[in-house]
Amino acid sequence: MLGSFTAVLELAFVVLTAPALVAEPTRVRVLALARRLAELERARVARFLGSENSGDYENDRAWRYLAVRCAVGWLGAGVFALVVFGGVSGAIMLGQLLSGEAVGGGEHASWYDPITVVLGGALLVFLAVQGLIGVATLDRAVARRFFGPSDKERLRRRVRELATTRADVVEAVNAERRRIERDLHDGVQQGLVALGMVLGRARRALDLSRDPALVEELVRQAHEQSQHALEELREVAWRVYPIALETGGLGVALESLAERSTVPTSLVYDLAERADAATETVAYFVVSEAVTNAVKHSGCDRIEIEVWRAGKMITVRISDDGVGGAIPTGAGLSGLARRVAAADGTFGVDSPAGGPTVVRAELPCA
Repeated sequence: MLGSFTAVLELAFVVLTAPALVAEPTRVRVLALARRLAELERARVARFLGSENSGDYENDRAWRYLAVRCAVGWLGAGVFALVVFGGVSGAIMLGQLLSGEAVGGGEHASWYDPITVVLGGALLVFLAVQGLIGVATLDRAVARRFFGPSDKERLRRRVRELATTRADVVEAVNAERRRIERDLHDGVQQGLVALGMVLGRARRALDLSRDPALVEELVRQAHEQSQHALEELREVAWRVYPIALETGGLGVALESLAERSTVPTSLVYDLAERADAATETVAYFVVSEAVTNAVKHSGCDRIEIEVWRAGKMITVRISDDGVGGAIPTGAGLSGLARRVAAADGTFGVDSPAGGPTVVRAELPCA
């Protein structure tokens, strides 16, 4: 309805300013004014028709939009006028029916029995509503055509997104490599050094053959140290790429992850079939990192993992009842965000102070 009123103003503007487009000085001022009017139209379309048009555009496109918009506005006004006319006519006919008067008069009165009036009125109402919906759809489409991004702009945006994603992938890989190096240096390497020292003491004690009990104790310590180093090495290998993910799929890998967690962890896995390997890998690392952060930092008593599929998207949700306050820009969570973005997915963290913390990722899956 508002668009019909603005169409009158736009028609007057287009008719009056069309001759001024010939001369360059007046052309600049006219196009600047056209852009202001077009911005008002864009705000109206976004508010009432729900169309988001964030693409940049030139001033001459704004004038062309107003010219096309006039026709759409007048079409909407015509449809609305028919709706009003039909409503008034229907009210008059209904009043005559209720009062017992013949609705057609004379010999044609029999054509206008109540059933005919009701059915005909219902059909006209349906057509009128469809007409209004069609005009609104056309109005939104015209605005999207003129204000939305062009094919070149979409391509440029996609190139920028891919360049950013590539940089994020490289950074995520480098961060993962640094983490593996740190785990090997601080964990496995230190354990192997300690194992070597214990074995050296055992060898010297054995050469001297002075204290068999000491040799036995050192051998026992060496055995325990080797078991500890082996466990740390398995832990590092599991974080790099768990074998269960390759052999059993995401569900089996997450079950194993939940069982290994030191905090009670529940899993609701609702995928009827396996996703592709890349999607499963990203989903697994999202869950793994979120669970690790919850165990280390949240002080939670329980962790819940949910995985389901809706259409072509797989959603992973990890929640805990800890203290909250997780920082999305931290190294771990920002790394997950880069991983998910590299897979064309979305990633979010909701962690108010006092909890709970919810980590959610949506990943596309063919």
